[in-house]
Amino acid sequence: MDPVDRWVALAGPATRHIGEALAARYAEPHRRHHDLAHLTSVLDLVDELAAHAGDPDAVRVAAWFHDAVYDPQRADNEVRSARLAERMLADTDLGPARVAEVARLVELTETHAPDDDDRNGQVLCDADLAILGADPERYAVYAAAVRDEYAFVPEEIFRTGRAEILGGLLDLPNLFHTPEGHARFEAAARRNLTTELMLLNV
Repeated sequence: MDPVDRWVALAGPATRHIGEALAARYAEPHRRHHDLAHLTSVLDLVDELAAHAGDPDAVRVAAWFHDAVYDPQRADNEVRSARLAERMLADTDLGPARVAEVARLVELTETHAPDDDDRNGQVLCDADLAILGADPERYAVYAAAVRDEYAFVPEEIFRTGRAEILGGLLDLPNLFHTPEGHARFEAAARRNLTTELMLLNV
């Protein structure tokens, strides 16, 4: 299904312009990983994990917005994406409480650390990080795409920063929080992260 048609199926034909604007953002030329393919993967995983969520459609809307603002040279992309969601959804049929939930979920993708009772947050975070638990070949493509997005960063600085990020992820007690996500991705993700960290330190 065309991404915009997928948005319309979720949010209604009156919001097609929002879906078109979001699809255009994910198609920006500087994106190598945080693109339409990543968005589609996250949406597919949200669908697969939907039974765990309290409000699956709110999670789906949040997935559309979670990387809507993506500038590798800034550190506030999640906050800016959440504010964009609030602005773009203000004139839709989504009530204020649901819009607030969408914004909260988008901001949560900065830390990927949902509370134990945050079922919506667990689904979105698991779907967003699922690439970490991909097979080694696909993970290598992802890691190379991330490097391309940060091509403006000198190699040694990138290696140091990336190693800090990977180490922080490995220090988390759990990378995945839904039962299905944890079973499917946790072990593979830790292997992939450990391998990349080892290669960065060579």
